[in-house]
Amino acid sequence: MQNIFTAVVQGIIEGLTEFLPVSSTGHLILSGKLLSFTGDKADTFEIIIQLGAILAVAVIYWRRILSLLGVGRLTPDIAGDQQDQLPGRLNLLHVILACLPAMVMGLVLHSFITSYLFSAYTVLAGLVFGGIFMLFGESSKSSSAPSGGLDQITYKQAIAIGVFQCLALWPGFSRSGATIAGGLLAGVGYRAATNFSFLIAIPMMVAASGFELLKSYNSLTASDTVFFITGFLVAFVVALVAVITFLKLLERFKLAPFAYYRFALAAVFLVYLLVTDY
Repeated sequence: MQNIFTAVVQGIIEGLTEFLPVSSTGHLILSGKLLSFTGDKADTFEIIIQLGAILAVAVIYWRRILSLLGVGRLTPDIAGDQQDQLPGRLNLLHVILACLPAMVMGLVLHSFITSYLFSAYTVLAGLVFGGIFMLFGESSKSSSAPSGGLDQITYKQAIAIGVFQCLALWPGFSRSGATIAGGLLAGVGYRAATNFSFLIAIPMMVAASGFELLKSYNSLTASDTVFFITGFLVAFVVALVAVITFLKLLERFKLAPFAYYRFALAAVFLVYLLVTDY
């Protein structure tokens, strides 16, 4: 029963935070510490529930994904994303350019990141600095700047977003926070930056999860089947609701409230860590 409780709690946290600019990795590391759920099994479980969250985004953006692959006609979908009917509309090259920098940096720095940046304290630092970056990105966005749509994103803007995505290699920084704020800095509108952030999350997370799963699949056992399936399904359902809700909230509240939440969370956990560690 304890395992199922842990699976549900971690699945909810993953689903709620994976695509919000608050850092799912940071939340899972901190909640894992609270639940005493750490080690190889916890690492593998995190990969499984991330795949559940990825599936949710794939379901939401399935029309845009088919369009990128050259299959079918793009129409408005559940996320409000639609084709702008521009000659240079979003294509796979935009996605590749946005994913390549972080993929290369992730491979080069993988050993360093896993060895030195996954402690609770480094995650708290990532939460704070990521929040500051989000506020900086939002403050740079002029109210009169053109908002545009996904199909108006240029190759140059896609590369810029890809470079900013490298910041998310620091656990706690947040991939969506880095790419959305980075998109604003590159002159992309809020909704387009958010939709693009979610789209490029699919290949990024599939690549990262696949790489980690190949290294840790030996830790999977038949007795853990229900545990892993529970976490996967919970993460999928919660992420489905969270992404749709976030797209609506972003238009009203922007990034600042999420940044302030990160600061508050970091402060609370810092006190907790200082008390429990000493």
